Amino acid sequence: MSPAERRDDLISAALELYSSRAPELVSIEDIITHAEVSRALFYRYFGSLRELHVAALRTAVDELVDRLTRREPGTLLDQLRRSLGVFVDVADTYATAYIALLRSGSVVATRDTDALVDEVRHLAVQEILDVTGVTEPSPFLLLTLRCWVAVVEGSLLIWLQERDHTREELIGWLIDQLAAMTAATATRDPVVAELLTRIAPEV
Repeated sequence: MSPAERRDDLISAALELYSSRAPELVSIEDIITHAEVSRALFYRYFGSLRELHVAALRTAVDELVDRLTRREPGTLLDQLRRSLGVFVDVADTYATAYIALLRSGSVVATRDTDALVDEVRHLAVQEILDVTGVTEPSPFLLLTLRCWVAVVEGSLLIWLQERDHTREELIGWLIDQLAAMTAATATRDPVVAELLTRIAPEV
């Protein structure tokens, strides 16, 4: 393997382990055993286990960003449902890592991983603005979307741990929450009221 391929192989090994085990429970020994490499080779590419954690989560975020930003035809509701489905599926694939990242006081969370989480939050808001064609969102609209993203995060965290609803039920409920929050904002913000009037036929 080339150096880049070997590094990617170590990252893939970490992500595969994260699919069934919390990152803080994954050791260097686990990773080198899974990747079938030596400890010396591991340290050739990563200075520490924490550095590999960040690189692996960066890869997962890049996958999410790539899938979220793919444009497909359909109504606003279709696109929103697809985007939520992508978010749920990626979080489900790396469920233990997602739970560890967002769990209060997690030993995995660092300044670098916090920056990755913030990047995803910003992307989620920007994607909704892009799809709806809003180039100059009002403060109330931004507040609404940011609060909704927090609802998505919290709800998904609970769902991954409890599984009390189907994937489709969760997505439908989250869309209803966005509609309700936006409708409430529209009573205070004429820009949001105009937006709802404009996109109503699509949803």
